[in-house]
Amino acid sequence: MSSIEETAVDDKRASFAPIIARTRSVQRPIAPVAYDCMKLIFVRHGSAILFSEFGEKPVKVGDVIALAANTLCGSEPEDSITVTTLYLDRDYIIDQVFWQHAALLSDRLDAQDFADELYSEPAQILHLGEDRAGLLMPWLDELLALSLNGPSVDRFYRMQALLFAVLDVITPYVKTTAARRSVTQRRAVHPSPPRHREFAPLRAEARQAVELLRREPSERWTLQSIADAVHLSPSQLGRVFVHAYGKTPMTYLVTIRAEHLARLLRETDLPIEEAMRRVGWRSRGHAARMFRQAVGVTPTRYRELSRQKTAV
Repeated sequence: MSSIEETAVDDKRASFAPIIARTRSVQRPIAPVAYDCMKLIFVRHGSAILFSEFGEKPVKVGDVIALAANTLCGSEPEDSITVTTLYLDRDYIIDQVFWQHAALLSDRLDAQDFADELYSEPAQILHLGEDRAGLLMPWLDELLALSLNGPSVDRFYRMQALLFAVLDVITPYVKTTAARRSVTQRRAVHPSPPRHREFAPLRAEARQAVELLRREPSERWTLQSIADAVHLSPSQLGRVFVHAYGKTPMTYLVTIRAEHLARLLRETDLPIEEAMRRVGWRSRGHAARMFRQAVGVTPTRYRELSRQKTAV
């Protein structure tokens, strides 16, 4: 479902905004894909089978799919499904976590670590039920109308108010873990004054590393070779990459390779082992484990499901 609204992603790149809403009906399968924004997907009509880190699960009217940034998800609609998707910039959401828990956190870096720990399941299905989800529809429709023509200074606060109203309803359904203070958090029982808070920009080296991995996923990448390519030490690269994308470079590479493998399994007749090699995995056992971890099903099962849908 992560790619259930492909055109919205192009819109997001063309005109950056922290909140974008799109509604679309889909009749065909959607291959697993991951994007660098957080997503809330509201099922308005129909049903589908989803594939993600939670495995292979059905969704229907009244369900909401919550996806962290860079989390693979795909879908097999049962006849058709209509969804409204909120695309949320990851840094924007981290800022909300920061202010929500400001009494515990000393700076924005703490907020990212805190959020990663609190919301440790990157793919979740929230069962609100039709009645409760129905209450959200007027807000979602207004968000859709406000975001159709791109970002606007005049509409920002209204869009933010609508988003917060939606989050207020769905947040109690989101699975969280016990919030444990990090070493840094324990050192700062009281938050620092605002002038001392840290809001760091995304490092160029992190973006360059992502571009390399996406351009050449089949290369025999190591942390050292990626670091050399962007002129950082491996430890420096690890820190700036996790700060930027919430994952290590090698974990991010797994996501990219799983996305490419899913496309080959669906769109070609290549033997599974050959498809694995083409995306950079030389060991079938290792590839199967990584794919299942990212997509929720084995490569064999994924190909079977895609072929069954084609046959129907």
